[in-house]
Amino acid sequence: MQQRLGRAVSSDGTAVAYATVGAGPPVVYVMGWLTHLELAWEHPAERAFYEALAQGCRLVRYDRAGCGLTAAVDRPASLEFELEQLAAVTATLDGPFDLIGTSMGAPVAVAWAAAHPGTVRRLVLYGGWLRGHDLSPPAVRDHVLGLVESHWGLGSDVLTDIFAPDADPVTRAGTARYQRACSTAATARALLALSYDLDVTDLAGRVRTPTLVVHRAAPVAQAEALAAAVDGARLVLLPGRSHLPYVGDRHELVAVVRRFLGLPVARRGADGLTRRQREVAELVSRGCTNREIAAHLGIDERSAEGHVERIRLRLGFRSRAQIAAWYGARRDLD
Repeated sequence: MQQRLGRAVSSDGTAVAYATVGAGPPVVYVMGWLTHLELAWEHPAERAFYEALAQGCRLVRYDRAGCGLTAAVDRPASLEFELEQLAAVTATLDGPFDLIGTSMGAPVAVAWAAAHPGTVRRLVLYGGWLRGHDLSPPAVRDHVLGLVESHWGLGSDVLTDIFAPDADPVTRAGTARYQRACSTAATARALLALSYDLDVTDLAGRVRTPTLVVHRAAPVAQAEALAAAVDGARLVLLPGRSHLPYVGDRHELVAVVRRFLGLPVARRGADGLTRRQREVAELVSRGCTNREIAAHLGIDERSAEGHVERIRLRLGFRSRAQIAAWYGARRDLD
């Protein structure tokens, strides 16, 4: 799969960058705290998650103002502004869509479904909450916000440890770097503060869309409260400690979401590569050179080079290192 980038203009003139991948009925994905459409697509584990979601549908993601490919604007973060940016993206679609909100995106999705019930077929809320103030004690919130504002490097490391304790050290380090590349410290602090301020207690009861609340990692009480507030919502609790959806058992999360959306569930390990290409990818993940791959598989070095290049092109990667990281991420799904 390859993602296609576009721009949608909100009511106040903000140019919101969005990406689509796959083909079929639209599924709009409201992402969490910090995003970068291009870097996320280059991150093997995150890309594998989005590709799995996008099988048989058209997955639409976007960068909110100040993140990734969407420039910062002279306007404070707020739920109203979040909904205006979501409105700009959904205006590019024809007809109703399924809506997924993850983390900070979950209360935003609740607010949208409450205000625009005719636009949403089904609603999925992952890792969300009703009241951001209930996520942690005030002293902890103030400490984390201060750390992000005064020392963005250390702040991103700390939050990565909180969001993805199940990730290996390399993935955790890469995720922290990714967060710092998504936005400035000021934007990161403002959006994190908004996460704590979001309160959709009064809005959740107005949602009439079929809703799935799926949660992994603490605090489970937030998921239970969210599911109880939305009439008829189904609650699914998954094992694991990582808040980031693409860390841990991504296959089970994708399977739960796709079943709810009426989409077929792929078997574990489905990736579109041939058997030989998977063999080559595994050898690349071990650090083998083309000559070593050729010797191991009994082929000439030029054929090995061709296999590596076709894998790179098929997956849309730029380097062998990305192939190696991708294979490690896919192996976790097998």
